[in-house]
Order: sequence, then structure tokens, then C-alpha cells
Amino acid sequence: MNILIIDGQGGRLGRKLLESIRKICPEANITAVGTNSIATQNMLNAGCADQLATGENAVIVACRTAQIIVGPFGIATADAMMGEISPAMANAVASSPAYRVLIPMNLCNTYVAGVTKGSAAILEDAMAHIRQLAEKE
Repeated sequence: MNILIIDGQGGRLGRKLLESIRKICPEANITAVGTNSIATQNMLNAGCADQLATGENAVIVACRTAQIIVGPFGIATADAMMGEISPAMANAVASSPAYRVLIPMNLCNTYVAGVTKGSAAILEDAMAHIRQLAEKE
């Protein structure tokens, strides 16, 4: 199974996702793409990605082969994450045939109803869903 994790800013969520997904899907091929070098470096420090890359083109190319795309809700929204998500990146995520597991966050002038900031339950729910997807394959 090819899983793509996309994150920006400081890459803290991406690193958490990477570590959590590796635990529940040890055989998955995991690619981590940062929208900036700091995010990529933070995910690299997790030490459990199969491939790492940085930038717009890396997001676009990785979305073509991913079976599951995981990241904050903003990766599918143009100009999100303080402008780090370009329209081309958001389009690549949104138009990919991959299944998307988007983590809702109330940041960057976006309010997602029903979401409490920093809720660990959201991450646990996402991991349970990814585990179910991996078991189907």
C-alpha cells in the first residue's frame, strides 16, 4: 500500500502521522512530502519514511501514485497553511484517485465545526480508519 503524508509549516503533524501510521501499517510504503524544508526535516527526523521530498512538484508527482493521502485538511485547499499550499498542490490532492484522510484543524482563518483544537481523538480516529483501509488490501 502506498501512503502519502503531506505537511507544511513545522511538520509536527506530519511527523506524528508518520510515526503513527508506521506502527499500524508496518509494511506500507510511506512517502512524506513537506511543503517546505523544515517540515520535511521534521518528518525525516521520525526516521520511518521510505521516501521524503519537498515542494510543489513533489506533492503533484506523489499524488499520482498514492493510494491513501494523509495530512491536515488544508492540503486540499488552495492558499492554505499561510500560502504554502499552492492551487496546483491542492488540485493534485483533490483530483488524485487516492483515498484521502484529512485531519481537521481550526487554523489559518478556517473553522471546521465540531473540531476542538488539538484533539488527540481526531488522530486516533484517523489511525483507526487508515488501519481499516490497509486491512482491506
